[in-house]
Amino acid sequence: MLLRTTVIFLCFFSGYFIFLQSNVLLSPPPSHSAKQNIYTLNNNHRITAIPDTHSQNEEVVALGKLLFFDTRLSKNNSVSCASCHNLHNGGVDGLEVSSGIFNQTGTINSPTVLNSSLNFKQFWDGRANTLEDQIDGPINSPIEMNSSWPQVITKLNSHPRYLEKFAALYPLSGITKNTIKNAIASYERSLLTPNSRFDLFLKGQKDAINATEKQGYQLFINYGCIACHQGVNAGGNMFSKIGIMHDYIADRGNPTKADLGRYQVTQKETDKNVFKVPGLRNIEITGPYFHDGKVKTLESAVEKMSYYQLGIELPDNEVKLIVSFLKTLTGKLTQ
Repeated sequence: MLLRTTVIFLCFFSGYFIFLQSNVLLSPPPSHSAKQNIYTLNNNHRITAIPDTHSQNEEVVALGKLLFFDTRLSKNNSVSCASCHNLHNGGVDGLEVSSGIFNQTGTINSPTVLNSSLNFKQFWDGRANTLEDQIDGPINSPIEMNSSWPQVITKLNSHPRYLEKFAALYPLSGITKNTIKNAIASYERSLLTPNSRFDLFLKGQKDAINATEKQGYQLFINYGCIACHQGVNAGGNMFSKIGIMHDYIADRGNPTKADLGRYQVTQKETDKNVFKVPGLRNIEITGPYFHDGKVKTLESAVEKMSYYQLGIELPDNEVKLIVSFLKTLTGKLTQ
């Protein structure tokens, strides 16, 4: 029976946790059957389709692409942006944590670059407000590129092709930190993956997803996942805590500084273990999952988040149904 009430959603999956109170029509979370009516969603709790095209200057995008794949951005010319963000692998490297200069390993899982422009903040802890701000991180990190803007600018100024392109596109400034960042960020903003089968479904092609996938979508809504994973990126627009019903970090063991999440930015106790909710676009091909990269399969991700965020153990058939829906979010790169 549908009841209008104030409810508390416990978002599970990779989005971790958020309390969201709102007046909605809500079906109780199903226990063994997906044969229930989907509750009415307001406009703030919907997944919306990714735009078919981007709005970036194509010449700037082309320059940004050169830079994205150029190892000159690293101190010893061994690492590029693409090293950790493989566009042929969902925009990730498929590793638990990435390797940087001198094969040093990182401390946190590298998120996908695909659709990253749709996130409200960048990095797991949200320390960068824009894609331009985000670029400072890997350039200066001693375990990633271990470089500096003066070093990068000097290298690019010795390259005739870059001199020509920057002079044409940025005639008043040429090669600077800001123009390099603008070009790379413009390229990254072009990396959209529209026209997933679910997007086609949203656009009116009701047969774009099958009955099983629709049941998975219904479960995704009925369990409250939609409270965190909504909007154009099916997430990426809020912060949440991992482990509300059970302590994920304690159960996993070996806590690290990276587990502190947002706390490292704000120094607020309430921000410990809080992370940006990841978008679920292309989630089928962007594993391993969670900020620590410890979860290898999509099925395991759904199981763990239902336990740690909802405090329940989902039946295997419901896990499979939800996973079937999540796989419909895989889109097509516009490049």
